[in-house]
Amino acid sequence: MSATTTLAGRLFARTRTGGPQDDRGPELLEHVLGWTLVVLLAVLVTRAGLM
Repeated sequence: MSATTTLAGRLFARTRTGGPQDDRGPELLEHVLGWTLVVLLAVLVTRAGLM
């Protein structure tokens, strides 16, 4: 029973994959910069007469 407990502990310790929920970076800054890029691209496309 002790070996099973140790194995289960190791498996649960390795289940974290480092996905988005683990990465707590500057989320607000990323959103603002992303939308700024979208608006800038739209202005450039409009000014160039491509739309």
